[in-house]
Amino acid sequence: MEPIIGAGPAGPGQGDVIKSTDTAGFKADVLDASMTVPVIVDFWAPWCQPCKQLTPLLEKAVQAAKGAVRLAKINIDENQQLAAQMRIQSIPTVVAFFEGRPVDYFQGALPESQLKRFVDKLAELSGAGAGSPVEEALDQADGLMQAGEAQAAAGIFGQVLEHDPTSTRAAAGLMKAMVQLGHVERARAVLDSLPDEVAGDPAIASARSAIELAEAGAAGASEIGRLESALAADPADHQARLDLAMALYGSGNAGRAIDELLEIIRQDRDWNEQAARKQLLKLFEALGPTDPVVLAARRRLSSLLFS
Repeated sequence: MEPIIGAGPAGPGQGDVIKSTDTAGFKADVLDASMTVPVIVDFWAPWCQPCKQLTPLLEKAVQAAKGAVRLAKINIDENQQLAAQMRIQSIPTVVAFFEGRPVDYFQGALPESQLKRFVDKLAELSGAGAGSPVEEALDQADGLMQAGEAQAAAGIFGQVLEHDPTSTRAAAGLMKAMVQLGHVERARAVLDSLPDEVAGDPAIASARSAIELAEAGAAGASEIGRLESALAADPADHQARLDLAMALYGSGNAGRAIDELLEIIRQDRDWNEQAARKQLLKLFEALGPTDPVVLAARRRLSSLLFS
C-alpha cells in the first residue's frame, strides 16, 4: 500500500504506544512516527464485528512489545478519503509502516498467536532482536531474492528452517524462491506441510498467492505467442490480455504481467466485475507490499483510478 503524502497536525500524545488518529494526524502519527519505530495501523469501523474481536487482541500484543511497536487506530467511517487512498477493500485491515513506508499487512481477524508473531516480527525492525544470526541470515536471503539469486536464497531459507522449523519468514521465503526457480510443485509441497495455525500469517499468505498464481500461469505459459497474436488482432480482447498476464507471470515475467493488467484497467476498469484489478491485487500480495515493482505499480494504478 502506498504511503500517503500530506501534512497534518500532530495529534496529542505522540509518544503514546496506542492511540486513535485520523486523516489530519496520519502523517505525524504514522508516517513520521514510523521513522523510529514500526507503527501498526488498524482500520476499523463501529459496525464491524470482527474488528471488535481483533482490536483488543492487537492492543494486547502491542502493549506486550513494551514500546518496540506502536498502534494507530483509524475509524474508516470518519476517514473515508484516507481509506480510499489506502485501498482498504474490507475491514479489519491492518497495515504496518516502518521508515515511512508499508512493510506488512493482513486482513480479517487473526488468532492471538498469529497476532503475536506479527507484532514480534515488527519489533525486530526497531532493534529488538537486531543482530540475531538467524535474522541476519534471513535479511541476506531477502537481499539475494531481490538481486535475482533465488537459488542461493533458497539455500539460506532452507538452512534457517532446519534450525527453526517454526519460522514463517523462512518458510515463505523458501516457497517464493522455489516459485522463482520454477519448482512450483515443491513450493506447494512445503505449503501443504505447514500447520494450520500459520495459514493466516501474512508472509505465508503472500507465498500462497505466489504459488497459486504460478500454478495458474504455468498452464498457459506455452500460449504466450498465441495470446500476443490475438491481442495484436484485437487490442480490446480483455480476456486474452488477462490470460496473457497470467501466462507471463507463470513464466517469471511479473513486470509485463502487471503491465497487461493495468492496460485492461486503463481500457475498462469494470470489465468482468473488475477481474483485472482483483488479479492485480493478488499479484501485489504474492510479490509483497515493499517490492519495488509493486510500489511502482500501485502508483500507476492510483493514477488510472483517480485520473
